[in-house]
Amino acid sequence: MKRTVTCGALRKADEHKTVALNGWVHRKRDHGGISFISLRDRYGITQVVVDADAPAELAETAASLKMEYCVAAEGTVRRRPAAMVNPDMPTGEIEVAASKLAVLSKSETLPFMLDEVNKDGSPVVPGEDLRLKYRYLDLRTARMQHHLALRHTVALAARNFLSDNGFYEIETPTFIKSTPEGARDYLVPSRLYPGKFYALPQSPQLYKQLLMVSGFDRYFQIARCYRDEDARGDRQPEFTQIDMEMSFVSRDDVLDVTERMMQAVFKKALGSDLAAPFARIPYDDALDRFGTDKPDLRFEIELQNADFLGKDSGFRPFKEAYDAGGGIKALAVPGAAGAYSRKKIEELEETAKIYKAKGFAWIKVCGTENAPSLEGGIAKFFGGSADGSASDSPEAAAAARKICAAFGAAPGDLLLFASDAQKKAACTALGAVRGKLGKDLNLIDTEAFAFAWIIDFPLFEWNDDLHKWDAAHHLFSMPQERYIPTLEHDPGAVKGDLYDLVLNGCELASGSIRVHDPALQKRLFGIAGITEEDSERKFGFLTNAFKYGAPPHGGIAPGLDRLAMLMCRETSIKDVIAFPKNTFAVSPIDGCPSEADAAQLRELHLAFGG
Repeated sequence: MKRTVTCGALRKADEHKTVALNGWVHRKRDHGGISFISLRDRYGITQVVVDADAPAELAETAASLKMEYCVAAEGTVRRRPAAMVNPDMPTGEIEVAASKLAVLSKSETLPFMLDEVNKDGSPVVPGEDLRLKYRYLDLRTARMQHHLALRHTVALAARNFLSDNGFYEIETPTFIKSTPEGARDYLVPSRLYPGKFYALPQSPQLYKQLLMVSGFDRYFQIARCYRDEDARGDRQPEFTQIDMEMSFVSRDDVLDVTERMMQAVFKKALGSDLAAPFARIPYDDALDRFGTDKPDLRFEIELQNADFLGKDSGFRPFKEAYDAGGGIKALAVPGAAGAYSRKKIEELEETAKIYKAKGFAWIKVCGTENAPSLEGGIAKFFGGSADGSASDSPEAAAAARKICAAFGAAPGDLLLFASDAQKKAACTALGAVRGKLGKDLNLIDTEAFAFAWIIDFPLFEWNDDLHKWDAAHHLFSMPQERYIPTLEHDPGAVKGDLYDLVLNGCELASGSIRVHDPALQKRLFGIAGITEEDSERKFGFLTNAFKYGAPPHGGIAPGLDRLAMLMCRETSIKDVIAFPKNTFAVSPIDGCPSEADAAQLRELHLAFGG
């Protein structure tokens, strides 16, 4: 019984047709001598019915069916009785009256139920290790079928958009030279050249720059990349990028193409119309307003400057931060005073401590709009009573009015503060608290897609452990023109022609205008402590190419996994990858990484000490 139609295709217009379906037994029930079989494939579910008067052989086959048996069914399409119509199913108005039924393959008892739901209708999701061990079963669920279908649509829409806009899809090598400047490389030993290794690419960065030198002025690739780093919810040892590079462009050109690609992708995959241009936020402003360079713009609360509170404050952490030239940051949380007990505020404090800000404090605004008062926390340092209760003294009233005016606060609001001798630490700590508040208070519009560009990043960051300058993104990023004459004077002040695309608080893409001048590239290597000998050994093949008329160029690489994850409203990229590794970078389905046998190791000239 070769399939003539899929399990999601039939409608009432197909009544009286004879059809053949192939699929899996999703659910089965027997009632009054009639068997009802929900037959599923990736296109949908069709109800197949074996009637009470069916031939004995057909009835016996139906009785033998169990969940996830792979079967073929042939029969006639008929309308369901009115009382049996299922409006939630595309095929809910019809059923197939079976005349033939064959078991193509049996299934053992499942390790977990597919598409099981709780009483409230929410899906029952088995544990991650169980799902990954039996990933081929997990992939049969409606959720995973949807996610991988959406991922396919996203990739195809991106590919079509880029092709239509003059980009060539060109593959770059996956066996490359190791250049361990960022995350650790995965190394591949060479059998033919003992003691030598290939590396798997962390990105196609250097090769796509060579393509620009080659005259292919618009390149893209759906590129597989590899990084030997600790796994997290939005990271995997192997991942996929929509990798792009363009010649003769400025930053705005790259941003424009990326925005239009995102519009095309969201329209095709979700039917959504994205507004462009996206917000553009300088890096320093992002830290100052949101405490992070990956701000979630789906809710409006922002950090505010509270340095004035440290000038003559009796609260020591504020005074110390002010005297050290650091920072005091504030969050005014509307209407949260009553919702946050001391215990819940301590949970916020624990979040802030992760980011090592020296001072975390709070005040509740009470009273009335015309006569606000301060209560709890550090209120006593600003005119409140010694026990933290509200005070009606003139000094307390004046302090309350001043603080409420400064932060736009009103009675019922909760004021939160973080301070540190390093302003960035105060911003980062309170930014993390802001993120927790957004979730705890349901402030986030979970239906929204809030894009933003973060621009004007520092080109270098100081590495306290190694006492050296590191590239904030990578060493092939162009400094902004005004900083080029004095690069070496103050590397920490140099802004790069760098940009990140952020979506819903997640970094979706990083990019930059690249260095194409070998002399400037040499200066950047020098600031990062890379000698001429090392730079020639590691990157000489690129810098030598720049000597032959390299064009100005730039690019970006949105993460396909992260993009699909956010579009599916998931929190882990494992949920949009067919066969991901678990949190420990292990594949439960096949047990890799695994040991190699002695013969393989000998061929590769490898030995491991005991």
